[in-house]
Amino acid sequence: MSNHEKGIPSFDVYEVFSQKSPTAHFIHQFSLLAPNPEIALAMARENFLRREPCHNLWVVRREDIHMLPVEDRPYLERLGNKTYRETKGYGELVSRWRKHQERYDAWKKAEQDTGERGT
Repeated sequence: MSNHEKGIPSFDVYEVFSQKSPTAHFIHQFSLLAPNPEIALAMARENFLRREPCHNLWVVRREDIHMLPVEDRPYLERLGNKTYRETKGYGELVSRWRKHQERYDAWKKAEQDTGERGT
Protein backbone atom coordinates (compact mmCIF):
# COMPACT_ATOMS: atom_id res chain seq x y z
CA MET A 1 0.00 0.00 0.00
CA SER A 2 1.47 3.38 -1.07
CA ASN A 3 1.57 6.49 1.10
CA HIS A 4 -1.13 8.10 -1.04
CA GLU A 5 -3.46 5.13 -0.49
CA LYS A 6 -2.81 5.34 3.27
CA GLY A 7 -3.92 8.96 3.27
CA ILE A 8 -0.37 10.30 3.69
CA PRO A 9 0.26 13.08 1.18
CA SER A 10 3.10 12.53 -1.25
CA PHE A 11 5.62 15.30 -1.66
CA ASP A 12 7.28 16.41 -4.89
CA VAL A 13 10.56 18.22 -5.34
CA TYR A 14 10.09 21.78 -6.63
CA GLU A 15 12.82 24.00 -8.05
CA VAL A 16 12.59 27.69 -7.11
CA PHE A 17 13.63 30.46 -9.52
CA SER A 18 13.64 34.19 -8.81
CA GLN A 19 13.83 37.35 -10.88
CA LYS A 20 15.26 40.47 -9.19
CA SER A 21 13.88 43.04 -11.66
CA PRO A 22 11.54 42.99 -14.67
CA THR A 23 14.52 42.93 -17.05
CA ALA A 24 16.66 40.42 -15.12
CA HIS A 25 16.99 36.73 -15.93
CA PHE A 26 15.47 34.09 -13.71
CA ILE A 27 18.05 32.44 -11.44
CA HIS A 28 17.73 29.07 -9.74
CA GLN A 29 17.74 29.55 -5.97
CA PHE A 30 17.00 26.25 -4.22
CA SER A 31 14.85 23.11 -4.16
CA LEU A 32 12.06 22.26 -1.73
CA LEU A 33 9.57 19.49 -0.95
CA ALA A 34 5.86 20.29 -1.11
CA PRO A 35 2.60 18.39 -1.66
CA ASN A 36 1.35 20.75 -4.41
CA PRO A 37 2.39 23.85 -6.42
CA GLU A 38 0.41 26.30 -4.25
CA ILE A 39 2.15 25.23 -1.06
CA ALA A 40 5.49 25.15 -2.90
CA LEU A 41 4.98 28.78 -3.94
CA ALA A 42 3.95 29.79 -0.42
CA MET A 43 7.01 28.05 1.04
CA ALA A 44 9.32 29.60 -1.54
CA ARG A 45 7.87 33.05 -0.88
CA GLU A 46 8.22 32.59 2.88
CA ASN A 47 11.79 31.30 2.71
CA PHE A 48 13.21 33.38 -0.10
CA LEU A 49 11.65 36.81 0.38
CA ARG A 50 13.06 37.05 3.89
CA ARG A 51 16.56 37.20 2.43
CA GLU A 52 16.37 39.53 -0.56
CA PRO A 53 13.84 41.47 -2.62
CA CYS A 54 12.58 40.00 -5.87
CA HIS A 55 10.24 40.93 -8.70
CA ASN A 56 8.93 37.48 -9.59
CA LEU A 57 9.14 33.93 -8.26
CA TRP A 58 8.66 30.62 -10.08
CA VAL A 59 8.25 27.13 -8.65
CA VAL A 60 8.54 24.23 -11.07
CA ARG A 61 8.05 20.58 -10.23
CA ARG A 62 11.35 18.84 -10.94
CA GLU A 63 9.55 16.09 -12.85
CA ASP A 64 8.23 18.71 -15.28
CA ILE A 65 11.71 19.89 -16.25
CA HIS A 66 12.97 18.12 -19.33
CA MET A 67 16.68 17.77 -19.83
CA LEU A 68 19.03 16.25 -22.33
CA PRO A 69 19.86 12.61 -21.58
CA VAL A 70 23.43 11.95 -20.45
CA GLU A 71 24.20 9.90 -23.55
CA ASP A 72 23.25 12.86 -25.83
CA ARG A 73 25.43 15.44 -24.05
CA PRO A 74 28.51 14.84 -26.25
CA TYR A 75 26.47 16.35 -29.13
CA LEU A 76 26.65 19.71 -27.32
CA GLU A 77 30.40 19.94 -27.82
CA ARG A 78 31.40 22.51 -30.39
CA LEU A 79 32.89 21.54 -33.69
CA GLY A 80 36.56 22.46 -34.10
CA ASN A 81 36.09 24.41 -37.32
CA LYS A 82 33.85 27.18 -35.95
CA THR A 83 36.50 29.52 -34.49
CA TYR A 84 35.36 32.29 -36.83
CA ARG A 85 32.20 32.54 -34.71
CA GLU A 86 34.11 33.28 -31.50
CA THR A 87 34.51 36.87 -30.36
CA LYS A 88 38.05 36.54 -29.02
CA GLY A 89 39.44 38.80 -31.77
CA TYR A 90 37.63 41.88 -30.45
CA GLY A 91 39.81 42.10 -27.32
CA GLU A 92 42.68 43.65 -29.25
CA LEU A 93 40.47 46.03 -31.22
CA VAL A 94 41.08 48.98 -28.86
CA SER A 95 44.87 48.70 -29.11
CA ARG A 96 44.71 48.32 -32.91
CA TRP A 97 42.44 51.36 -33.17
CA ARG A 98 44.82 53.36 -30.92
CA LYS A 99 47.80 52.41 -33.14
CA HIS A 100 45.97 53.54 -36.30
CA GLN A 101 44.81 56.74 -34.61
CA GLU A 102 48.41 57.56 -33.58
CA ARG A 103 49.65 56.95 -37.13
CA TYR A 104 46.88 59.16 -38.51
CA ASP A 105 47.64 61.92 -35.98
CA ALA A 106 51.35 61.75 -36.87
CA TRP A 107 50.53 61.97 -40.58
CA LYS A 108 48.14 64.88 -39.99
CA LYS A 109 50.80 66.71 -37.94
CA ALA A 110 53.38 66.13 -40.70
CA GLU A 111 50.90 67.54 -43.23
CA GLN A 112 50.41 70.66 -41.09
CA ASP A 113 54.15 71.10 -40.58
CA THR A 114 54.87 70.94 -44.33
CA GLY A 115 51.95 73.26 -45.02
CA GLU A 116 53.26 75.83 -42.53
CA ARG A 117 56.78 75.67 -44.00
CA GLY A 118 55.49 76.23 -47.51
CA THR A 119 53.77 79.52 -46.60
